Amino acid sequence: MSIALGSDHGGYLLKEVIKEWLKKKGHIVEDFGTHSLETCDYPNIAYEVAKSVADGRHSRGVIICGTGIGVSIVANKVPGIRAALCHDTFSAKASREHNDANILTMGERVIGRGLALEILEAWLSVDFAGGRHERRVDIINSIDKDFK
Repeated sequence: MSIALGSDHGGYLLKEVIKEWLKKKGHIVEDFGTHSLETCDYPNIAYEVAKSVADGRHSRGVIICGTGIGVSIVANKVPGIRAALCHDTFSAKASREHNDANILTMGERVIGRGLALEILEAWLSVDFAGGRHERRVDIINSIDKDFK
C-alpha cells in the first residue's frame, strides 16, 4: 500500500517510529515532513498529505501532531478526505469499516508508541464494509461536492 505520512514537531518522534514500521511491513511511504523537532506549522503538512490522498497519489495517509486534533481538522477540509482521529483500536477499525476513512490521525502526546502501532495495524487491516455504510459515505462525498 502507498501511504502518505506527515507530522508537525509534536508528532515527529512517533512519525519516525511509524515510518520504519510501515516500511518493515512492505508499504511504500512518502514522508511529507516535518524532518526535525524544530517548531513548524502543522496545517501545511496536513494539507499536503491530505491532498496527495485526495489526488490518488497515495492509498491512505497518516498524520500525527501533539493531539491529532489540528491535523484532523485540516485534512477534513480537503474534498474527498475522511480523516479519523483514533486513540484506540476499536475506533480505528470502525473508521475504516463504517466510514471508509482514508486518513488516520493520532496524537503523540496522547498515546504511546506501542498503542499507536496497534491502532495503525488495526486501521490498515480493515476494509470498508460497504452496505448500509456506503449510503452514508456517499452522503459525505456529496457534501464535499457542494464546496468545490
